[in-house]
Amino acid sequence: MEQKKTIVLITGVGREEGIGFGLAKAMAAKNFEVIITARSLHDAEELSKKISTSNDGVVAEALDITQEESVKNISEFIASRYGRLDVLINNAGGHLDYMIQPLDTDFETTKQAFETNLFGTWRVIKHMHPLLKKSEHPRVVNISSGAGSFTHQVFGMAVHPALLTSYGLSKLALNGLTVQIARQLKADKILVNALNPGFVATAEGMENMGARSVADSVDGIIWAATLPDDGPTGQFFEDGKLLNW
Repeated sequence: MEQKKTIVLITGVGREEGIGFGLAKAMAAKNFEVIITARSLHDAEELSKKISTSNDGVVAEALDITQEESVKNISEFIASRYGRLDVLINNAGGHLDYMIQPLDTDFETTKQAFETNLFGTWRVIKHMHPLLKKSEHPRVVNISSGAGSFTHQVFGMAVHPALLTSYGLSKLALNGLTVQIARQLKADKILVNALNPGFVATAEGMENMGARSVADSVDGIIWAATLPDDGPTGQFFEDGKLLNW
């Protein structure tokens, strides 16, 4: 009997240089059934062509995590096509306000950062919960950041000299949300963890700043997506190692 594939939804796969694309490519190669999403269906479809395998293990769909109707539509699509969701990877994020002091911030930027990095992820988890409950080994991975911690040795709020005010605070809130949702979903045996992918070269020139490749960042994410049933939940990791935040 053919073993059924693990169904994975990855949000925020809109750029070939991004973590989402590298992750989708790696997971498709490992024979996962991968649903990649971006706000632009065209962008998602073009990227899916670059990672599709001979067994058609990549599906492209439109998803704007800031829009309730869009999230509802993708949940209905997954329910109709698969009947369940095994792994949710909340990769969509943004609004990196580099070097902006708290009292100098534009609150519209701050609102957008929280709407995407916190509320968008929250919205997706809420809509995917019924589908995750139908999985035998459900996992949720929230892509966070060292900037969302106090003590990260490089990017922590108490350490890094260049403030990432709105972005960092929204990721800090995401880490807190991870803890709370993990507690609620523990009864459903859904493991929920936050992941810091590290400083990743997702744009030209970042390698010269010491950023590592996207390929090097995905192993830790896949580790969290494939934890055993007795694995950790409600915690914050980087490359499989627990982070204090």
